Amino acid sequence: MITKEAVADIQELKDKIQDFKLGSIPEERFKSFRLARGVYGQRQQGVQMLRLKLPFGKITPIALKKVAELSETYTNGNLHLTTRQNIQLHYVKLEDSPEIWRQLEEVGVTTKEACGNTVRNVTASPIAGIDPQEPFDVTPYADAVFKYFLRNPICQDMGRKIKIAFSSSKADSAFTYIHDFGFIPKIKDGEKGFEVLVGGGLGAQAFMAQLAYEFLPTDQLIPFIEAGLRVFDRFGERERRHKARLKFLIEPKKGIGLNAFLSLVDAERAVLANKSYVIKKPQEVESKHQGSFQIDLSDENFKIWFETNVFEQKQKGLYAVKVRVPLGNINSTVAIQLAIIAEEWAADDIRFTLNQGLIYKNIIAKNIKKIYESLKTLNLAAPGFDTLADVTACPGTDTCNLGVTNSTAISIEIENLIRNEYSHLVDEEFIKIKISGCMNSCGQHMVANIGFHGSSIKNGTKIIPAMQVVLGGGVDPDGQGFIADKIIKLPTKRIPQAIRELLDDFEQYSSEDQYFNSYVREKGKIYFYDLLKHLGKVATLSESDYQDWGRVDDFVPEIGVGECAGVMLDLVSTILNDAKERLQNGEIALSEQNWSNAIYYAYNTFVIGAKAMLLSEDIQCNTHKAIIDDFQKCFVETSKVQLTLNFADLVLQISQNEPSKSFATAFIEEAISFYAQIIALRNCASTDKLVINEFYKA
Repeated sequence: MITKEAVADIQELKDKIQDFKLGSIPEERFKSFRLARGVYGQRQQGVQMLRLKLPFGKITPIALKKVAELSETYTNGNLHLTTRQNIQLHYVKLEDSPEIWRQLEEVGVTTKEACGNTVRNVTASPIAGIDPQEPFDVTPYADAVFKYFLRNPICQDMGRKIKIAFSSSKADSAFTYIHDFGFIPKIKDGEKGFEVLVGGGLGAQAFMAQLAYEFLPTDQLIPFIEAGLRVFDRFGERERRHKARLKFLIEPKKGIGLNAFLSLVDAERAVLANKSYVIKKPQEVESKHQGSFQIDLSDENFKIWFETNVFEQKQKGLYAVKVRVPLGNINSTVAIQLAIIAEEWAADDIRFTLNQGLIYKNIIAKNIKKIYESLKTLNLAAPGFDTLADVTACPGTDTCNLGVTNSTAISIEIENLIRNEYSHLVDEEFIKIKISGCMNSCGQHMVANIGFHGSSIKNGTKIIPAMQVVLGGGVDPDGQGFIADKIIKLPTKRIPQAIRELLDDFEQYSSEDQYFNSYVREKGKIYFYDLLKHLGKVATLSESDYQDWGRVDDFVPEIGVGECAGVMLDLVSTILNDAKERLQNGEIALSEQNWSNAIYYAYNTFVIGAKAMLLSEDIQCNTHKAIIDDFQKCFVETSKVQLTLNFADLVLQISQNEPSKSFATAFIEEAISFYAQIIALRNCASTDKLVINEFYKA
């Protein structure tokens, strides 16, 4: 059943699409709106990518069938699994997106805030709840975070996106150390809680997250995140997109630092409506142990698959099956069959994984072979899930505007290389290969033992498609995370040979049972640069080296503008209308007695309205704090706007008062008065002001 909030959201998307087509909404402004609804422009003109939001990668068989049906009806019939446990549908017509969204909501799936400057999909270890090493199941906490911040006004207009991850254990299979907020479960003196990491991130500048708390009780999880988002919203960079992530805000040298951030968080926590937020413990799955049933491993192919793709859960007698999905692509017909497998032999809880595969849960021993045989008919029974032979890759130049080189064709080439020439390493789980089409790391190459990202090399007037080689990323067997080191840039056609030389060198010179990353750190960057540099000599290139994988023509870089950035032209009146919308939302929240939301919408009204007025005077501001200070100087102290308080004192009442009816009512009334004043001031202007602003994000 669709919620009233979802109905309103879908209708709003329909209306905005209509307004955009009529020309009443500038393209860049409409872009920021649709992104927050999961609608992302792709490389091909006139079509969109629609991203679903699946917390911790969970989907039911019913929902998977619905996605497959929608893919067949409205797209190219392909479901693409991402490294953030989502599904992406490509080649979607803009006008079809509201109807797809509506039908998804009918089966409990949303696209709200799947893209844009919002809290993105909350990820978690795909084996959470069944992990034999976990202190407790983190999925109810990941789900609670997803639900609490969905449509929450504090995270609708941030300077940049926020990514949150939960690991099931200290092994950190969720890569918490590269997330804005990462949580690892712990039990201390019998109490459940989390080790908390803050400020990680990949992209052009990769940052390891910093340790915020050794132990945070579970009831403080959501208050901490909420307070952290409020601080990020107020102090985070907004104009310079490349500096707008949380990792830069808490950077020790150029940002405010972790300690200052945590002090601000503590101050915000004091005025939250929920100073404690208890999350209910889930009901444990009962074991379906079948006594002495023996799994027949006489079939060699089944045996290899079983050893690399099956494990016994923490619930004794129950098993999980891991399914490799090449390139994360599933045909809609195959997707329906995958859903049927779950309905017949597994739990009503399919999990998508960080390496673009899926996991079936709660399988009794006698049904494992049945699942294997069914997967064989779908060509999805290859062994080596999440091993050297299971390459992770983003879509690259297939569909992404930012893609520099092709990620998919080279991934297939590498997988074939491993299976044909290094078959003895198909079960090697401590060497992972990941590929991104650009430096932004959607393929998570910087947390790969061997990683690559798309680039190019100039040779006179010609350009060679290339890959930057990185080594040594990922999580060590002891759970310690590492960011990979850049080694050398090589032509893409030379990458298979580079892999041969890396693996041959490791097998020949590493000590017995030595972990690959340990070997990389022992030898150092220069050693591997010297090992591979002969492959980068342009004098030895052939004609085919100028063609990317899967292409027949010479390489021509065609990099578009990413959908999270871009210079825009805007009218001050349009920005003021944003402030008006926030004010109207605040009045609705007030009428519904949602004091916390009403207060935050009032805060947005002040800040967005002030930003518009400053832009009208050609004053650029890069944080909410700067907007508040500059508005005081330029409009209050000059008596252009009459206030009973200093503007900072007025606006920052939000950090001095707990949510209540009296404060929410008074704050909304002050916002109404403020908005009326700035509108009156604007009406005195003879013409509207056209401003050029770096992707407006007040």
